[in-house]
Amino acid sequence: MAMRRLGMLAARGGFAQRRFATDYAALSKEMEGWSPKDIVKKAFESHENICISFSGAEDVYLIELAHQAGVNYRVFSLDTGRLHAETYQFFQAVEDHYNIRIEYTFPDAEQTQNLVGTKGMFSFYEDGHAECCGVRKVGPLKKKLSTLDAWVTGVRQDQSVTRTNIPVVQVDPVFKGRTEEPLVKYNPLSFATRHELWSNIRSLGVPFNALHAKGFVSIGCEPCTKPTLPEQHEREGRWWWELATEKECGLHQKKTE
Repeated sequence: MAMRRLGMLAARGGFAQRRFATDYAALSKEMEGWSPKDIVKKAFESHENICISFSGAEDVYLIELAHQAGVNYRVFSLDTGRLHAETYQFFQAVEDHYNIRIEYTFPDAEQTQNLVGTKGMFSFYEDGHAECCGVRKVGPLKKKLSTLDAWVTGVRQDQSVTRTNIPVVQVDPVFKGRTEEPLVKYNPLSFATRHELWSNIRSLGVPFNALHAKGFVSIGCEPCTKPTLPEQHEREGRWWWELATEKECGLHQKKTE
C-alpha cells in the first residue's frame, strides 16, 4: 500500500509541465505532486554537480530510486570518526549492492585534536552536542557542499518538530554551493512517512543498517545514539539528554541561539 501511495503521487502532477525554475517555492509546490523517484530523476537531470547525502535508511532509499531512474548519480557520506561498527559495515554493503563508491568526508584533524585535547572525548554530555557536531559534521559537510550546485537528502517532515515545514526543494538556508553561489537542496521524501519508507525498503530488498533490528531508529554517532522504545518518537534516541527542539546537528537547520 505504501509503495502504491509513493508511486501514485506522480499521477497528481502534470509531467508535461516539468521544469527547473528559479522560483523554488513554486517549484516545490508543483513537486509535491511528483513521485520521489521523479523528483530524484529531475534533480540529477538539472544539475551537473549534485550528490545524494547518505547516512541512513532514508538516504539509501534515495540511492535505490536513483538506481531505478537510470541516472548517473554520486553519493557522499560524513565519517565523523565516532560511528558504530555496524554503520561502517552498512556503508560497505551499500557500495557492494549498488556497485558504487561513496565519497567520504572527514573532520579536520587539527580541529578534532584541539576539541578532544581541550575538552575530552565526551564534552557533549556536559555542554551540548553543537560544538562536537560543528567539528565532526558541519565543517566537513560545508567543505563538501562548497564543491556542489545541489544536494539530495532523505529529510522527512515527520522526523522531528524541527523539520515539519521542510519543502520538497529549496535554496539551502544554511550552506552555499560552488563559488559561494546559492545551493539547491532537494528533499524528495519530505511528505513520506516512516511506515511508507520502511515498507518500500523491505519490499525492494534495499540494504539497511543492522542496528535497526536492535531497536535503533534514527542513527548517528555511537556516543549520541541509543535504541528507542516502541511508543517513543524516532528522534528520542538522539542526544537524549537535550530538548526535542535542540535535536539538530546543524546539517539541515540553523541552530537556535
